[in-house]
Amino acid sequence: MNKKFTQKIRNFCIIAHIDHGKSTLADRLLEYTKTIEKRDMKHNQILDTMELEQERGITIKLQPVRMDCEFEGEKYILNLIDTPGHVDFSYEVSRSLAACEGAILVVDATQGIQAQTLANCYMAIDHNLTIIPVINKIDLPSADVERVAHEIENTLAIPKEEIIPVSAKDGTNIETLLQAVIKRIPAPVISASSADDEFKALIFDSVYDLYKGVVAYIRVKAGSVKKGDKVWLLNTKQQIEIIECGYFKPHYKQADALYEGEVGYIVTGLKTVAEARVGDTVWKSGSNNLTHNHAVSLEGYHIVKPYVFAGIFCSNGDDYPLLRDALEKLQLNDSSLSYTPEQSTALGHGFRCGFLGMLHLEIVQERLEREYNLNLIITAPSVSYIAVTMKEEEKFISSPSELPNPASVKAIKEPWMNLEILTPKEYIGPIMKLVQERRGINKDMQYIDQNRVILTFEIPLASIVIDFYDNLKSITSGYASMNYDFIEYREENLVKMDILVAGKPVEALSVIIHKSESYHMGMSITKKLKKLIPRAMFEIPIQAAIGAKIIARETISAMRKDVTAKLYGGDRTRKDKLLKKQKEGKKRMKRVGNIDIPQEAFLTILKRDSE
Repeated sequence: MNKKFTQKIRNFCIIAHIDHGKSTLADRLLEYTKTIEKRDMKHNQILDTMELEQERGITIKLQPVRMDCEFEGEKYILNLIDTPGHVDFSYEVSRSLAACEGAILVVDATQGIQAQTLANCYMAIDHNLTIIPVINKIDLPSADVERVAHEIENTLAIPKEEIIPVSAKDGTNIETLLQAVIKRIPAPVISASSADDEFKALIFDSVYDLYKGVVAYIRVKAGSVKKGDKVWLLNTKQQIEIIECGYFKPHYKQADALYEGEVGYIVTGLKTVAEARVGDTVWKSGSNNLTHNHAVSLEGYHIVKPYVFAGIFCSNGDDYPLLRDALEKLQLNDSSLSYTPEQSTALGHGFRCGFLGMLHLEIVQERLEREYNLNLIITAPSVSYIAVTMKEEEKFISSPSELPNPASVKAIKEPWMNLEILTPKEYIGPIMKLVQERRGINKDMQYIDQNRVILTFEIPLASIVIDFYDNLKSITSGYASMNYDFIEYREENLVKMDILVAGKPVEALSVIIHKSESYHMGMSITKKLKKLIPRAMFEIPIQAAIGAKIIARETISAMRKDVTAKLYGGDRTRKDKLLKKQKEGKKRMKRVGNIDIPQEAFLTILKRDSE
């Protein structure tokens, strides 16, 4: 394939904060280029193929599409990647950016710049992409194009003259935007190694197809590939044969070959997406006769590790095999989902699952319940830790029950995040107070205009994973937005706090917590459990303990049965005899009695008290 062909390719993605209209904008681009006829647009956000995406109005899975466009008598190939906007899927966005030369940055004309707008924009700048700023929703009565343009110019240093106002709903200025894509975004750079016929491509996504197996979405960086070629996955050291190759229209469309600069797919014949991971390099030797052991991978590959863990159980214990099968099928399409069997005395058999964040957890839960008709119990989510032993060995901890014997643990590390909050200036005080209560450290404050400010903090992930976002929205009347990314694991003064019910530890209620918060949290949990656990015929102590030290206690008093009610005569000794017998019975019940802990206990105890 000649250089002239490559010069007519434009690879770009659309990035934005959630609900700023990027999927609707993608619809208009598809319509204008006649990639999809208007009569075939069965629903809005056509690239959001999952039912859950259409209901929630968010993009969960990226989707590439190839458009053909004519400009000034020349035909161009435009490869568009519609990316997720949520922070949980930032790695997927990062690999999508690595497959492009440009990005359309969409900003809502009514809301202005939000936290994830900045995060995605900075990510695009890090990848040296050409950014085309777009102000969307200019058709709305509350749109303030001038103010938002001023924000973009001040915050991102992009001249106002380069900003294109559009209405994705009405199709206003779509032609102008397409012309800007062709004029401003550069063509793919011809690789030096292409002279050797060496083939290299970046996997920016992979999905499992029921009939094809694993389909890898690739951006060809050098050379070409066709059906029947044998290629290597350099990071997983696997050799595969290409069963089929092609591009997206937006459905799979077979092609004879994929050439340098193109975005397309290859059918690998693999059985799980974990074998064709996002960020891996597909490679084939050229005339240089390199072996796969000496070939150089493309930059940026790493295995995505989950940070948030939760137990998933079936309310009906007989559904355990169905849950196992459902998780196996989900993992075929989602390599970032991890699970291991878990046994709980209170909840029975289930799985300890790892997620990228809270939205990822919600999506998996909804898909399990909808697609597989499962009635699930989800335990309160926790984060991952690293335990450092006396021998300086590091052990990854996804559950407090995995923590080694305290005598052998030298230190515990927890994940810390860089947190950015964009808010109106009048809420700075309450936000500072909220973050400081969660062990956050204030790092920076910048005004993007006279009314709005970006606050930057460093904060433990455990402090924001459960109810931080709800509290933030509450204290700012819904105006604040947040974005966070991982910094490092830091050694902190962390301890494992056990909850004992009737003297027996309940593993599902154990937590790893900062020592300074342990007393307050212990008091809070024991008080909540006292309200949630039903009374029995014997006294039930509820205790919070660190090692052998009890730091908080509540007692559920016993129900009393009046055993003397049937007495109608006789002396005092008859009454005393019955009361003594009842007392002995209560002692025996206390030794052998089982306490039923209701499901609400596992879902509510870790939520902090209202502040």
